[in-house]
Amino acid sequence: MKATAQRDGQEAGWLARCTGPLRGSLSRRLLVLTLLFVMLAEVLIFVPSVANFRLNWLEQRLAAAQIASLALEARPDNMVSPALREELLKNAQVYAVALHRGGARRLVLSEDMPPVVDTRFDLRGAMAVELIMDAFDTVFTGDGRIILVTGEPRFGAGESIEIVFDETPLRHAMLRYSKNIFLLSLVISVITASLVYLVLHFVLVRPMRRLTGNMVGFRVNPEDARRVIAPSARADEIGVAERELALMQKEIRATLTQKAHLAALGAAVSKINHDLRNILASAQLISDRIGAIDDPTVQHLAPRLFASIDRAIDLCTKSLRFGRAEERTPQRRPVALAELAEEVAEAAWSETDPIHWVNDVPVELIVYADADQLFRILLNLARNAAQALTEDAGGAERAMRGGEIRLTAHRTTDHVHIEISDNGPGLPLKAREHLFEAFSGSSRADGTGLGLAIAAELVRMHGGHIELVRSDASGTLFRICIPDDADNPHDCGEAGRLAGQSA
Repeated sequence: MKATAQRDGQEAGWLARCTGPLRGSLSRRLLVLTLLFVMLAEVLIFVPSVANFRLNWLEQRLAAAQIASLALEARPDNMVSPALREELLKNAQVYAVALHRGGARRLVLSEDMPPVVDTRFDLRGAMAVELIMDAFDTVFTGDGRIILVTGEPRFGAGESIEIVFDETPLRHAMLRYSKNIFLLSLVISVITASLVYLVLHFVLVRPMRRLTGNMVGFRVNPEDARRVIAPSARADEIGVAERELALMQKEIRATLTQKAHLAALGAAVSKINHDLRNILASAQLISDRIGAIDDPTVQHLAPRLFASIDRAIDLCTKSLRFGRAEERTPQRRPVALAELAEEVAEAAWSETDPIHWVNDVPVELIVYADADQLFRILLNLARNAAQALTEDAGGAERAMRGGEIRLTAHRTTDHVHIEISDNGPGLPLKAREHLFEAFSGSSRADGTGLGLAIAAELVRMHGGHIELVRSDASGTLFRICIPDDADNPHDCGEAGRLAGQSA
């Protein structure tokens, strides 16, 4: 078992040494793979070239043998002296030559005792695959084999020519040729791989290292503005990646900064909330006593004082409620929307506010929703509308005679559309850009934007949709869609738009 474990360890070590370059850096992988691919291309060229070398060598032997056989034509009896025959065969490097003409073998030039033929090859009409297989057969057979090769004579001197010779010189020549081709291929592979590697290293690898290094550094300390990558002027994919990475890093830094500010704000609000609510509770008790004073001036100012204290208490409550991890799951039940709308109107503004309230909700209309959460949704929208009718952009109070807030609703097959509108001055462009974002979508200088953010969150928990349909000089219109079943919500956004167009 120890020997087996040692052998397995050796095999694993050998495998690691072989595959180690491929597990290294991108530059190392690039160099190794380039070498392998160039060598593979050279192998694909090498095999046909060796077969072609063998074919050319045999054709040269056939041509030399044909020239040697022509000496027989100079003699009337087609015979030469033994010395001349020996010299002709030696120069042609064959043991025997036979030239076929007119369907008969003629001009035979041969030794007295030619060796026995081991195998035969016919070059006439040989295909490329056959020539390649014969080349491998020559290389791997070994020395000393006697072969007979048949080919076509040059210049139409006959139908065919046959030669018998020792294959050993051909095999040695092929081995030398293969060695030279291998060394040349290796040199070409190294040079090509080096050039390709250098080009790709400067064009791709170095920019990729810069990108990866910057991403690692940015991850360590994303708050450091110096770690944001400076994009180059490249117009290719690397340049696009650099520019997109820089944009993403800037957005991440801005988001982190905003989150840090919000976290600090949340911590501060949570710390002062208890004391502030106690102070406001004391002020509320004092205001109740002041409201009991029978004085016209006090009676005129007391409602405003009550409303201001109520708004301050509500702001603290909303701020803490928004800071929770999540709202509770809606407890759906049938809700009479017209009756709930009247409760919203009583809580959204004072009776002394110059607001004309229009409740166009059918008395029989039922919404399947959480009553408390739907009340909060409508209350936030109604208060925003009331503030738009009673305050200008700077917060100075102005009594807008004829200010109107209208609530309408209608049911479709499986959801209810609720629309709340006012005839105020409309939302500014800055508020519309971040309408449902906390601390960003307020239209007032001292606003928090929590009302719309909370409303949007509660609508989404019902599986519904809220959108700003219109906001211009003629007023503002919000549309809410509440589906009957949150697990199978209808496309409220599209349905709402179609409903608005039909209206």
